[in-house]
Amino acid sequence: MTSPQTRPATLAGAAIIVGASLSGLMTALSLSRIGMTVTMLERSDDNARTGASLSAVEGMLERLTGRPPTADEPVMPGGIQTWVAVHDRLRAAVNRDPAIEVVHHARVREAGQDQHYAWVETWNGQVFAADMVVGADGYRSVVRRFVAPDRPDASFAGYLIWLGISDETAISPPYPGGFAYHEAEGYCFLGAPLPGADGSTRSGRRRVSWAWYDGGRDPLLRSTGAVVDGVVQRTLRADEIPNDIYAELGAKAERLWPDPWRETIRDCVARHSIIATLTAEYVPQRLVRGRLCLVGDAAHLPTPMTAMGLRSAFDDALALADALSLPIQGASSLPEKMASYETARLATAKQIVLAGRDFSRDFVRTARSRRAA
Repeated sequence: MTSPQTRPATLAGAAIIVGASLSGLMTALSLSRIGMTVTMLERSDDNARTGASLSAVEGMLERLTGRPPTADEPVMPGGIQTWVAVHDRLRAAVNRDPAIEVVHHARVREAGQDQHYAWVETWNGQVFAADMVVGADGYRSVVRRFVAPDRPDASFAGYLIWLGISDETAISPPYPGGFAYHEAEGYCFLGAPLPGADGSTRSGRRRVSWAWYDGGRDPLLRSTGAVVDGVVQRTLRADEIPNDIYAELGAKAERLWPDPWRETIRDCVARHSIIATLTAEYVPQRLVRGRLCLVGDAAHLPTPMTAMGLRSAFDDALALADALSLPIQGASSLPEKMASYETARLATAKQIVLAGRDFSRDFVRTARSRRAA
């Protein structure tokens, strides 16, 4: 892709962020805080992640925006939250920020740069240009192909994670609370309480989430096209999981896991409300190339067992803003400041991914040996 002949007018300190999921939203808020104008390109309006939960950072929203809590932007609680709850709070903050524009249905196909600008082109031929481009477009990042063209793809780690969430009213007695971890027959299982839909943390009004690590689903992944040539293509939605798999999960849960998890899985099976997240891994060698950079899963992708995905993306957002907020000597100094972001984050991000990769290899090896026995 060559330099666009006609570029949109840009202000000094303008950024394009490809991707409007969690890492993109956090980066947009952090860059807005230091005075940059931000254009976010969102591929789809469909951000539903039924069954996914994560560990939110205490004071996350206040640190990203630099603003104290208000009635319109209250404190985001730390600890285990649903993906949807965290996304909705970040998205609401972005929607209130006049320095951030979200462009919907903008699917990026290429990225490029010259001495003065960086830009992306969408599949429908639109060109967006600014001082820099941030790839926050997840494990199948398009921008990564232009930052690290020699290593563009994340690899399949060899296992998937079944995910589900139930209202506490669906199980009896109420969940006693706390974090649960179980192992059986080569599987791993994690469970935790979540705030209820109304934010309540009272016993009986909460939700419970679970994650079941499964290393034995290669036929399913091949038949659905979820993995192609060792590269993860997508998550399996609830409606893509065959009825016999739902029945198998329910039967295995009865044998493998204690209550209340048997009841919780039974509820999710009855509602056909389980998704399968495929684990991908990406060990970064670089995060920046000139005016292009990567954050979150586009930059470094550890196994979910590390529970560091959201925290790492949060740290990326803060570190990038810190690097760019140093006094700029002129447009030519921006790539140097972006390079300092890579210096600040690369070694730590690589270490987290490598630590998680050791778990992945041990888990897959154990799962396969148990099946062969």
